[in-house]
Amino acid sequence: MSTFVMTKDVNIYIDPGVALGPTRYGLSPTNVEYEAVDLARKKIMEVAKKYADVVVVSHYHYDHHPFPDDMKMYEACFKGKKVFAKDRLHNVNASAKNRGRIFEKNVKPLAKSLKWTDGTKVEFGRTHIEFSPAVWHGDVGSRVGKVIMIYIKEGRQSFLFGSDAQGLADPKALEWFVKKNPDFAILDGYPTIFVGWRMKTSNFEKSKSHLKKALDKTKVKTIIFEHHILRDIHYKEKMKDVLDMAKKLRKKILSAAEYYGLENFFLEAWRREITEGKMKVDVKKYYKELFRRIDEKIKS
Repeated sequence: MSTFVMTKDVNIYIDPGVALGPTRYGLSPTNVEYEAVDLARKKIMEVAKKYADVVVVSHYHYDHHPFPDDMKMYEACFKGKKVFAKDRLHNVNASAKNRGRIFEKNVKPLAKSLKWTDGTKVEFGRTHIEFSPAVWHGDVGSRVGKVIMIYIKEGRQSFLFGSDAQGLADPKALEWFVKKNPDFAILDGYPTIFVGWRMKTSNFEKSKSHLKKALDKTKVKTIIFEHHILRDIHYKEKMKDVLDMAKKLRKKILSAAEYYGLENFFLEAWRREITEGKMKVDVKKYYKELFRRIDEKIKS
């Protein structure tokens, strides 16, 4: 979900973190996954350090901000920056309180400023940034707590970052999305690999109904699905009704890879095949091309 947004007034880095799923099919990450993490981490640090004025952290999972002992990444991402982060004391579970405490300890000596930002607004020239009140990390009552979403508007253009709201599963997340009415959005999508065992089918259906309402009731033209839903190579089949509705409304739903004109690169979902030697992937080649296309967009 690590995302970089540029406006005429300010450059905003959202959630500068990267991590791996610790187990999949009962297997640990493959060497190529570790290689991908290393490349992604270096790119995040490069872009944040060189370009970002503002850094936002939507919640305290380590795929959304640096691990506690990674001070090199903390320095690259936060030194001299204005930092806006999820309130670490309110609307968080015990784990997030502890992680937020460590985050504050690491960031305060580095950042130009640090503000807890749930439900607040800030202006940079003509650029308006708004942070949602805390919404559930997925289904209402989720044991992993709450997150904030981020809305950015410059002139007539607007963007919404859905954090880990898991396909707007929380009605409050949907309500805020509709109210903000963005042109472009990034949503993490529902974790469909868990539906039927760790997560209820009825909750997945509810999330899909919320996405349909978001498509129908807003002007959003493009939605990028990221993160949780991309752990499932069959997500397009499971989301067919949502994708069909988007097509009917002449709206786009695509992955970040597809947004950059690349094939999807499902390293975690391919973990068994890679572990068993049935599949080989060229991580360096893929990321070299991905980073080339990212740099083109930044420079344009």
